[in-house]
Amino acid sequence: MSGWVAKRFWKEARAVTRAQGHGVDLDDRRLRTPAKADLIVPTRALAEAIAVEWNTQQDTITPATMPMTRAANVTIDRVSRERAAVAAMLAGYGGSDLLCYRATHPEGLVQRQAAAWDPLLDWAQAAFSVRLRVTTGVMPVAQEAAALDRLHREVSLLDDWALTAAHDLICLSGSLVIGLAALHRHAPAQTLWQASRVDEIWQEEQWGADDEACAMAERKQSDFLDAMRFHDLSRTVG
Repeated sequence: MSGWVAKRFWKEARAVTRAQGHGVDLDDRRLRTPAKADLIVPTRALAEAIAVEWNTQQDTITPATMPMTRAANVTIDRVSRERAAVAAMLAGYGGSDLLCYRATHPEGLVQRQAAAWDPLLDWAQAAFSVRLRVTTGVMPVAQEAAALDRLHREVSLLDDWALTAAHDLICLSGSLVIGLAALHRHAPAQTLWQASRVDEIWQEEQWGADDEACAMAERKQSDFLDAMRFHDLSRTVG
């Protein structure tokens, strides 16, 4: 992350309440974003989580171990300034949603996809009056313009903090429906992540697990769950 000092210079990070919201002080210095804006978050809980990340840093700052800080920075420096473009990009996943592309064989995989994905499409229909079309193979299926517009409106209604969380939930899973299901707490985040990996899990069962692929999957799962935690902390009163 550009703009970050490399070495720890503070003794204690602590959450503080300010007129605009909640921030973090590093000793007597206000924590700022890479773009030099005050890091102000909507809840005390999120500020405290960010303070914990800074307190657990050792001599050298490791941004990869600070997901709440990174997400707050992205929200303030980027999403708040480009929210229409971010919302449009995320809504675009509805046109190629993972859940709409099914295998033709083997039958076991076909059944597993249907068991995991059909209930999510049913939920989207009940929640948003949208029924996405399903196809087999890799050829694109055209979704109804009205359905895509409805999903775009739903994404546009998210506040900046939820939109930041939605970015990782949707992009990591490859599914707008899964991302929205997570934000609406339709199912536990872990369950939804597993639903996004039906194909990969099937392949692992047939051919064995690849160490590099497993490591990457674990990183993506961690990022997915961190995004959900960021969303929840941005709404926790405390």
